[in-house]
Amino acid sequence: MVDSYEDLDDAGVATAAVRAGADVVRSLYGRRLTRIHKGAGDFATAADVEAEKSIIGVIRAARPEDAVLGEESGLQGGAEAVRQWLVDPLCGTLNYAADTMLVAVNVALRAGAAAVADPFSGEVFFTDGVTAWVRNDGADVELTPTPATRLVDVNLDPPFPGAPEFRAVDLLAHPEFVERFRPRVVSTTLALAWVAAGRRAAYVTDGGDLSGSVHFAAGIALCRAAGCLVTGIDGGPIGPSGRGLVVAADGATHRSLMSMIRR
Repeated sequence: MVDSYEDLDDAGVATAAVRAGADVVRSLYGRRLTRIHKGAGDFATAADVEAEKSIIGVIRAARPEDAVLGEESGLQGGAEAVRQWLVDPLCGTLNYAADTMLVAVNVALRAGAAAVADPFSGEVFFTDGVTAWVRNDGADVELTPTPATRLVDVNLDPPFPGAPEFRAVDLLAHPEFVERFRPRVVSTTLALAWVAAGRRAAYVTDGGDLSGSVHFAAGIALCRAAGCLVTGIDGGPIGPSGRGLVVAADGATHRSLMSMIRR
């Protein structure tokens, strides 16, 4: 029942919201969907739009006074609202449109709870802002990052704002990277949840301030709550003056990657 959403805490709202979005994404998978072109090769599909509507419906039912910033619909609610939710209804639209099941549904409350759903595995990664878990088949397991896999996910999507000082493709060719790690390119921020869960040793992406991005906020919240190291590609804190993102399972992995990036 929609009315029951009001009884949930913020982590519960985020979890219910991503599940609602994931249901839509899963139900429309494999269909020929209308595309909404955004320019520069980027586009949304009807699945993005419908999933966002379902997510916002949950948030509105649970927290009617809060503002919502959706990737597809923009800002809803008063700009003066104390609390704002960030919604990325389908991260990995290019994958999805190519019938590839590597996508994420992201919902985050600024400086608070967050959740990331994998529509096809059924997993929901979530945090109350203090601790992070993954829920699957009704069981919750606390997330524990580890560098054991030595797999590092790198975002290779253009544009490349850090070039020529930093280009992700140059990092992949660094001799020390080849010796210590193995690259992966998932092309969705689901990879951030995998760092928190110990399935990836690290994640690296170029860019500006990603702390308030609808794409990255939920994954960043998960990783911080799980105990990962989270910085920009310059080693500094993410935020208004931040540059990109380096999320590592432990200090040794972070130091190694920062050494390569700086050189």
